[in-house]
Formats: sequence, C-alpha cells, structure tokens
Amino acid sequence: MKPSPDNPNFLGLRTAIYHVPDLDKGKVWYSKVLGIEPYFDQPFYVGFNVGGYELGLDPDPSSKLPGSGGVVVYWGVSDADAGLKRLISLGATERTNVQDVGEAIRIATVLDPFDNVFGVIENPHFKLPGE
Repeated sequence: MKPSPDNPNFLGLRTAIYHVPDLDKGKVWYSKVLGIEPYFDQPFYVGFNVGGYELGLDPDPSSKLPGSGGVVVYWGVSDADAGLKRLISLGATERTNVQDVGEAIRIATVLDPFDNVFGVIENPHFKLPGE
C-alpha cells in the first residue's frame, strides 16, 4: 500500500534520537557500541546509519533533558546475551537482564553513560523487506 494524503501509511522506524549533554563523549561511546563512525557529524547533531535506521545524538538541553524519559528503542541483535554483555563492558549499566518475552523473542535494556535507555532485541521473526 502506497502512502497518499488520504492514507499516510507509516513506512517503519527511521530515527531514534538520544539526548546527550556531551556530544563528543556520546559520539565516541556510540561509535564503539555500534562499531561504525557517524555519517552526519555536526555540533548540533550526530547521526549513525545502523542497518538502514538512524540513531541520532542531540546535545540540545532545551529539546529534552538527557536520560530515560520513557522511550525505549530496541536495536536488533543476533544474540541478546552477548549484546547485553558487550554494552556493559563498554560502560553501560544493566537495567533489565535478558528476558524471553515469548515466541523466541529476547530483550534486555541498559542505561547508557548519559542515562538513556538502550534496548537490544533478538527477534528471529523480524525481517527487513527483501530479506
């Protein structure tokens, strides 16, 4: 189904934005976590292309205070246990340990060094279009 003014279908997740008070530290930490450098790097915003989705870092304190403001973005991983362990080894703090939420879907969350909730999800049922 194609979007139109009468039927504006959602096309899927595009961008998750985390607020970080120190953009340089945020850029370094997320570069280590993701294993890539940002594709967009400006003093007002840093953007990473993660498998076709964007993780944005925003240092603007007026847009929202840093930290866990109720939004959890889950990033796909092939092994939730290994993903959680790696995040903790890079300085994150465990928030929830790996949980099986049914049908072989496993999730966990951490707090990044800037107090944002960062989730990982192992979901064998999720496929991108064309996969």
